[in-house]
Amino acid sequence: MRKNIVLFFVMVLAVSCGTKRSQEQEETATAEATPKIITAGGTITEIVYALGHGDAIVATDLTSTYPAKMQELPSIGYRNQIQAEGILSLNPDWILVEENYLNNDVVAQLENSGKKVFVLDKPQSEEAAELLITEIGEIFEEKEKADELIRQLNKDLEALRMLKERNDEHPRVAFIMSRGPEMVFLAGKNTFAEAMITLSGAQPVAVDFEGLKPLTPEALPALNPDYILLFESGFRAAGGKEGLRAIQGITATTAWKKDQLIAMDGHYLSSFGPRMGQAAIDLFEETHP
Repeated sequence: MRKNIVLFFVMVLAVSCGTKRSQEQEETATAEATPKIITAGGTITEIVYALGHGDAIVATDLTSTYPAKMQELPSIGYRNQIQAEGILSLNPDWILVEENYLNNDVVAQLENSGKKVFVLDKPQSEEAAELLITEIGEIFEEKEKADELIRQLNKDLEALRMLKERNDEHPRVAFIMSRGPEMVFLAGKNTFAEAMITLSGAQPVAVDFEGLKPLTPEALPALNPDYILLFESGFRAAGGKEGLRAIQGITATTAWKKDQLIAMDGHYLSSFGPRMGQAAIDLFEETHP
């Protein structure tokens, strides 16, 4: 009888040890199967995280500010400051980069390193946002999660459409990027600012240039926007509203006189990722009180 009891406990112990080893082997295999990822581009980072793979990101760039925990990761830098050597020193398996974000020679070095490199377009429209979510979903084999992100995005955009139907005013908005009173730029055509302002139901101020252009003293009084839109970081760096007074011509605008200055998180406003519908709704509510 005693021998049978001892034998029973030996068998239980053996099974337990075997199960533990199997679990450890499975966990090790899973860890080895999960690629180490570096992202360059805040929209890409946000989507990778939303698909459930944020823990695989080992480093990212300075535009990857959402979710906030991404800011705790090692940084590879910003745009043309980013070097291939810095990325490769972290030994990633996959590198996901935004088109035209890195220098072409840096991308070529990364591709020649044998690492898996994915170069993805930066979205500036609803269609482009959906395409990027779909593409990253395919990379990670997360079609269902990607489809759910797109469904939520479309719900937000439908809510925005209903808001715009109830209020068809189109206030004129100027986006300025401030890096101090002597470094202020006005957004023109084919920019995220033009796209987001239009999406939100407002009207971008009429200009005859593309991209960002240094702001001249006469530009703002001539354009006379109803609202002036900025990044929160630029608003803070300028010292708030009183600091913006140093920007030539700003005090002559309707936006200034009516205290209609809007500061929004830079990534939230410009990313055109899963939250673009929410950002457009927020901007609508700011410009259609």
